[in-house]
Amino acid sequence: MTTLYVRFLLPPMYEAALPQLIGLLGEFSPTVEALPPDAALVDLGGAVRYFGRDAVELAAVIRVRALALYGVECVIGAGPGPMLARMAARTASPGVTRVVPGDPGAVAEFLAGQPVAALPGVGAATARTLCEYGLDTLGRVAAAPQGTLQRLTTARIGRELHEKARGVDRTRVTPNAATRSTAAERPFPRDELDPYRHRRALLSLADELGARLRDGKQVCRSLTLTVRYADRSTTTRSRTLPEPTGRTTALSTAAYRMYEALGLQRARVRALALRAEGLRPVEGSACQLTFDPADEKARALEAVADRARARFGPGAIVPGRLAA
Repeated sequence: MTTLYVRFLLPPMYEAALPQLIGLLGEFSPTVEALPPDAALVDLGGAVRYFGRDAVELAAVIRVRALALYGVECVIGAGPGPMLARMAARTASPGVTRVVPGDPGAVAEFLAGQPVAALPGVGAATARTLCEYGLDTLGRVAAAPQGTLQRLTTARIGRELHEKARGVDRTRVTPNAATRSTAAERPFPRDELDPYRHRRALLSLADELGARLRDGKQVCRSLTLTVRYADRSTTTRSRTLPEPTGRTTALSTAAYRMYEALGLQRARVRALALRAEGLRPVEGSACQLTFDPADEKARALEAVADRARARFGPGAIVPGRLAA
């Protein structure tokens, strides 16, 4: 199996372009897994045979098309599996595809000098524990007995470390995963200082995401707010929702709280973005029952608004604060 890990160098606040770029990758292989906000995995097993080109040549075509069609440069790593492709991309640079050959000797040589923190799935706490015992490279982790790794971590983590450090990757590219998150953005015509306009933009974003989720019969588990300032710096905050939801009210409330927690004082904001993450089908999702008539009324109004938008367009009904 030949896998590409493609990370698109998207400008800040332009992660909503990822679905279009995923569609570009879909022209080369039907097995594409989106990794929001800016990356994807592509299984080229069939594409290599179909196009008669190797992974490096296909990666070059992908890079050129992404730049020509969307103005986006990308960093690409290639390997026999998702893990090695990800690790190859860490040392890749724009315009050059970093390749890990499928030969076991080449894989072992590539992994031997890598720091243990470079292994996908190894967090800071696990890496710190391993380094305390001198297991600071994957070569040393591979040479350690599996039982030792399990005693230092856990039975499952130790087994996975022992396998991955030796190049054994049991993960696969999961196709059609682009719906794991969805994002919306609101740039301001000029740098905006008014908190009222900031909140108005957040309500507009929550309303758009809520309508999109309900239309796709989905709910999200968490929400991420990104604020871009006049100096092009950004601040990102995430919040796990009390329950999976697709309701505009819940999304806007979470967005407001994240915004207020930033404590912005006369900040010159250039753009705001919201990303709904952890998407799942609404069927089977838990929902807290309530006897609040106001909540039931809000649900009924959302359903009516969704039907009106489906018939007359997305601008048929909007929150009163956005009507102006």
